[in-house]
Amino acid sequence: MASAYREVCRWMEPIRRIAAALEPAEQKTSDTVREKMTQILEWLQSTYDQHTDAPMVKNVVSYTKGFWKGLFACYDHKYLPRTNNDHERFFRQTKTRHRRMTGRRSWNEYILRNGEYVVLVDDALKQPDLPARLCLVSYAAYKQQRQQWRNRLTESVLRRRFRRNPLAYLKELEAKHSALVIPS
Repeated sequence: MASAYREVCRWMEPIRRIAAALEPAEQKTSDTVREKMTQILEWLQSTYDQHTDAPMVKNVVSYTKGFWKGLFACYDHKYLPRTNNDHERFFRQTKTRHRRMTGRRSWNEYILRNGEYVVLVDDALKQPDLPARLCLVSYAAYKQQRQQWRNRLTESVLRRRFRRNPLAYLKELEAKHSALVIPS
């Protein structure tokens, strides 16, 4: 039992080091944290070289490399959050509201129909300065956005028609195409 406990503690050491390296501090920059993480990964691969360590090392290295590109931006830009937990929570709440309103589990059609910014509507409606901000939008910009929305709706309608009755949809397309062809 003590042997298993020691093994777990041994495997937790890299996680402790990574957590300490990523912990925000005033003097840290993306370059210093990137260098520290590089050192930790090199240490991990050289220290944990037993056959039984291979899955853990591979997992930590591949997981870290997967996030490497965006992992350090928050150290140079204080306005960027370190995690996206608040963002994920916001989307989860929005999806839950949609499910309650529609009774549908998937919200893909909802997003396709109303646009990707529809998730921001609830938040925007709670803001006290919304009417003043809407007054700043030019009529031309409004018309352009509305046309984009209509185009999106048209695509959605056509997809739905095709899914309902593909043969009828294709026959209608052929008829339109035939009408366009000028006989010689």
